[in-house]
Amino acid sequence: MSRRHTILALLALGAAVALPAQAQQFFRIGTGGTAGTYYPVGGMIANAVSQPGKIVVTAQASNGSLANVTAIAGGALESGFSQADVASWAYKGNGIFEGKPNIPGLRLIANLYPESVHVVVKKGSGIRSVADLKGKRVALDEPGSGTLVNARAILAAYGIKESDIKPEYIKPNQAGDKMKDGALDAFFFTGGAPAGAIAELASAGGGIDILSIEGAAAEQLKKTSGFFADDLIAADTYKGVGQVKTLAVGAQWVTSDKADAGTVYEITKALFADAAQKALAAGHAKGRFITKENAVKGAGIPFHAGAERYYREAGVLK
Repeated sequence: MSRRHTILALLALGAAVALPAQAQQFFRIGTGGTAGTYYPVGGMIANAVSQPGKIVVTAQASNGSLANVTAIAGGALESGFSQADVASWAYKGNGIFEGKPNIPGLRLIANLYPESVHVVVKKGSGIRSVADLKGKRVALDEPGSGTLVNARAILAAYGIKESDIKPEYIKPNQAGDKMKDGALDAFFFTGGAPAGAIAELASAGGGIDILSIEGAAAEQLKKTSGFFADDLIAADTYKGVGQVKTLAVGAQWVTSDKADAGTVYEITKALFADAAQKALAAGHAKGRFITKENAVKGAGIPFHAGAERYYREAGVLK
C-alpha cells in the first residue's frame, strides 16, 4: 500500500472510530442534596436509562427544585427534578414566580412519586404541633429548594411568620447534625420517605418525632395550593416513629422544549422497560411509584414531545 493510501485508510479509520463518540448524547439530571431523596433516585434513574455509546445520563447534586428549573431555563442542565408546584409556577409565572420571568419552555418527562412533607423534631422536645415552632430554631432548607417554599406556606397556614422563628437555611443532613448537637429544634424536608438524613437521625441518640399536618391548616393548604394532597408516612418508616398524617406534593422530572425529541423518547421508553422498573422498585421505597400510569398524573405543565410520543404509544395518554 502506498504512503498516500495508508494515510487515507488511517483517516477513514479515525473517522469511523470518532462517529460513535460524536453521536453519543449526554443528558444531566439536576437532583437535590445528597442526604435527600432526589439524589439517590436520580442516580438510580440515570443508571436505568443510560445506553452506553448512545445516551449517557448522569445525576448531579443541586439545591433542588427551584435551582433545577432555573438551570434548565439557562441551559446549564438538560433536565432536573422539581416539585409539581414549583414546575407549574415556573411555567405559568405565578406563585413564587409572580413578577419574575417565567419559563414557558419547561416540559414534563414524567411525574415520579409523592413527596411527603416532614417536620422533624427531637423526641421528647415538647414540640407537638407546627404551632409550637414559634420562637424555636427551625431549619427551612436552602434557597432554591422546594422545601423552603413549602415550609413558608405551612408556617403561614399555622399563623407563624418567618420572623416568629429563628430560621436557618441549611440542608437536612446539616440540620440533623445541628439537632444532634442540641443547636436546632426542628427542620422541614419535603421528599420521598424514607429520606437518608432523617433515617440516620432517627437511629441515632434519643430519636425523633415527625409533626403531623392535618385539620384546618391542611385543608387551607390543599385549597390554596392545589398541589398538596393528604399523605401518610407509614409507622416504622423511621425508627421509633408511628404513622404520621401529613401532606405530599408530586416529584416530577422536567426538561426544556429544546431537548432533542429522539433522546427524550429513548430515555422515557427506557425508564419503563422491565429491567429499569425492577431496578427502581428494588432500589428505593419510592421507586415502585415510578410507573408509566403514574407518570402522566398531575401534569401541571405540557409534556415534552419525546415523552408524549412514548406515552401515546404505551396507551397511557390519549
